[in-house]
Amino acid sequence: MTAVLNEVKLMNDKKDRAHRPTRLAAAALVLALAANLSLAQALETAEAPQTVDAIGKLQFHRFADVNAQVAGQIKDVPVAVGDAVREGQLVMEISPAVRANQMESNRAQMARLRAELADQQAQTDFAESQFKRQTQLKAQNATREESFESSRMNVSSARARLDSINAQIQQLEATLKLDEESNRQKQVLAPLSGTVVALNARVGQTVGVGQAALPLMRIADLSQMTVQARVAEADVTRLKRGMTANFQTPGYPGRTWSGKLRQVLPVPADGTGEQGKQTFYNVLFEVDNPEQELMSGMTAKVQFIIQPKPAASVGAP
Repeated sequence: MTAVLNEVKLMNDKKDRAHRPTRLAAAALVLALAANLSLAQALETAEAPQTVDAIGKLQFHRFADVNAQVAGQIKDVPVAVGDAVREGQLVMEISPAVRANQMESNRAQMARLRAELADQQAQTDFAESQFKRQTQLKAQNATREESFESSRMNVSSARARLDSINAQIQQLEATLKLDEESNRQKQVLAPLSGTVVALNARVGQTVGVGQAALPLMRIADLSQMTVQARVAEADVTRLKRGMTANFQTPGYPGRTWSGKLRQVLPVPADGTGEQGKQTFYNVLFEVDNPEQELMSGMTAKVQFIIQPKPAASVGAP
């Protein structure tokens, strides 16, 4: 019986030795796979780009406000919000406060003054010639003192009247120049090509030069937009001009737009950094908008790429 048991034990030992290399190989394979997986995860983590996240708003990059350059009453507004306009296109017409009959009156007065000037110039020339003759006669003691003084007074008076007419002409010329400029500026032209995005003008409205209220019209070029992102103080020092900035907006889920950082404004954003509030800085970059899908005021979830993922080496195993 003991011999049989010994034989069975011997057979089991042989089987165990036969399977031991297989178990060792399996264990080694598991360890190798785990090691490779950890290495891949480490490499993926090392290659992942470093980013600075921020929230921003889209705004117009290039726009111009249109205001009245002449006092008067709005006669016509041939455009509406959303209309595309070309640079130099008529967008508003103003009836100037200076009426045409007033301009004609000023021109008629100018004609009278020029006629008076010509007449006075002739009288002044005559007075000067008389004074010159009296001066010569006095030098020869051939005239009375009263005649000499009279001629001197006449020439002084003639010159004074001549100067007075010239001054009136200069003043009226300035008035006529303003009248003509006002008449030319009654047609308000678009300062740039773009889209009318704001309109505060209506027919019949009285306007003046340099009004401090809202602009009568705003025209914006929508082919390019600016993203203004608020970046925390702790992150803003990591940003550099020219780095890539990607963003998404809720209006277009899954879509990403890109631009290049243009400027970090060197002053805190409004309402931050005061009374214990966290400080943020405004960061600006542009994005092309050829289809005009992006609109002013849209929210942008921004990622500034600090360290991009390195490109794979050519010929690497």
